[in-house]
Amino acid sequence: MAETTHQHLRKFQEATKDKGRLLICCPDQPGIVAAVSNFLFQNGANIMESSQYTTDAYEGTFFLRIEFDCPGLQGKEEEMKSKFQAVAENFNMQWDMKFVYQLKRTAIFVSKQLHCLRELLWEWQSGDLVTDIAVVVSNHEDARDLVESFGIPFHHIPANKDIRKEAEKKQLELLEDYNIDQIVLARYMQILTPDFVAAYPSQIINIHHSFLPAFIGANPYGRAYERGVKLIGATSHYVTNDLDEGPIIEQDIMRVDHRDNAEDLKKIGRKVERSVLARGVKWDLEDRILVHQNKTIVFN
Repeated sequence: MAETTHQHLRKFQEATKDKGRLLICCPDQPGIVAAVSNFLFQNGANIMESSQYTTDAYEGTFFLRIEFDCPGLQGKEEEMKSKFQAVAENFNMQWDMKFVYQLKRTAIFVSKQLHCLRELLWEWQSGDLVTDIAVVVSNHEDARDLVESFGIPFHHIPANKDIRKEAEKKQLELLEDYNIDQIVLARYMQILTPDFVAAYPSQIINIHHSFLPAFIGANPYGRAYERGVKLIGATSHYVTNDLDEGPIIEQDIMRVDHRDNAEDLKKIGRKVERSVLARGVKWDLEDRILVHQNKTIVFN
């Protein structure tokens, strides 16, 4: 099973060895797109996909995502970045140039509920979630057999509010050992400390089992049932120090009615959670998300 998945990844890397992505955020002004396009042209690149957005045509913030193909790109990454620096300084850009064949390394954190983890592993195995899932970390043993059946390392690190700092120290050491780029909280039921969040800014994706900002905190389905809600939702978002208030990536809903009890709402909610988390993770892996203040611009 693991060998087949790794074959998917190797084929993807070979097919994308000449592909790059350019992400830009800067004050809006005329000439940005022309300057970027001209830079890519001068360096032998062809634009494959381009998306842009401005908050205001005169005094706004401009966002741009470009995917390009450049023969011989592999091996001249630093040269391309160095050359682009002059363009970036001219427009006061915050920018990043990604190289598609360089797969992100993902760590998944999970507790006892495994539905979101199963969805991510299925998407990964089928080739729809293109990343190197390097490790799964849990404060329980429940997921071990599932994870190891995929050939992925599993680490059990007990964690609760009384030993949170000690647990996070071990977790951070593990993440550094595995050279992790992205962390996915697939129903990991522990609050992260500010120090942990600061170590991975805009790199930790959480799934919240309600349609934020409604029903934040614990037991959202019980409170939703008490309120007689007609829609069940889920929200994937980046983690910040403000609990459940980080930049929202994706949301979705399913309709319910008075015949559904609290347990029914949980089952329905899990379906939404799985898809909302998987989409959010996929868009992050494809560099389709730009975080600005406490919002996201998602070019999907």
